[in-house]
Amino acid sequence: MLLIATVVSFLTLFFGLRFIVRPLRLLAERTHRIGEGDFIISHTMKGYMARQFDLSHNRAAPSLKFADHVVALFFRHGLTLLLAPLLMFTLLPFAAPLAMYLGWEFWGDLLYRFYGFFCHQLPQRSWFLFGPKLTYTLAEIQQATSTSSPSELRAFVGTPAMGWKVAWSDRMISFYTLTPILGLVYAVVRRTGRRIAPLSWFVLLLTLLPLAVDGGTHAINDVLTGGMSTDGFRDTNQWLAWITFNAFPGFYAGDQLGAFNWWARLVTGALAAWGIAFTVFPLLDQFLQQEAGFLANQPSHRRE
Repeated sequence: MLLIATVVSFLTLFFGLRFIVRPLRLLAERTHRIGEGDFIISHTMKGYMARQFDLSHNRAAPSLKFADHVVALFFRHGLTLLLAPLLMFTLLPFAAPLAMYLGWEFWGDLLYRFYGFFCHQLPQRSWFLFGPKLTYTLAEIQQATSTSSPSELRAFVGTPAMGWKVAWSDRMISFYTLTPILGLVYAVVRRTGRRIAPLSWFVLLLTLLPLAVDGGTHAINDVLTGGMSTDGFRDTNQWLAWITFNAFPGFYAGDQLGAFNWWARLVTGALAAWGIAFTVFPLLDQFLQQEAGFLANQPSHRRE
């Protein structure tokens, strides 16, 4: 569901902008035509309209010019304007443990509740800050708090001794947070003048496939076990131990730092983020630059 929602969101953003940006361009063109008196009037009204235009043109010109510059600014810097709030949204989950550490429990709780709509926030699959360890096993968490249901487990945010969990799970950190960061990397490279072609849709699908498999099997595992067990097929990963002849004891079971599940979520999330960042953002950039170039070539802009 996470993967589907993310892909649909970015595709909606891309195709939605095509319906937003072009009307903005037409608006800019119309404001210039109106501001310059380029409209059809009857022969009998020409003299009257010409006099009215002479009186109002000086008053209207500043506002028309301002509107035109706003549209041009969006075309030239649209990618940055989109990436900045997206980056802020994906970094705010790290503010939740900071707020709890500083004693601002109201703001920390607010952030946990808000991001709970976007993430399961299971503590055994989350990072903890301001404590001795980055991750904890389910057994360690259950020792710190009495939990009798998955909802209570998700509500556990940490303790002063353990630290406080980030409001994203580890998969969300690698996938959601890295997507705008890699988008900014693309934007910085583009500012050097180097062109980066978007990845093909086939390559994008290949980068999303490992995340879909890993996330899908985890979802099935949680449905079968209720999310409170350590005996599920993605909890023990006995299938992987069998394939590798149990060559790495201690690597297969659990979700803690360094375990197979931890690495799988990190790597598949980062790979999917790279695929989206270097497919969707270059396409958006190309589209916005085309519109900016079209607007810059209009007669009204060339005269400025």
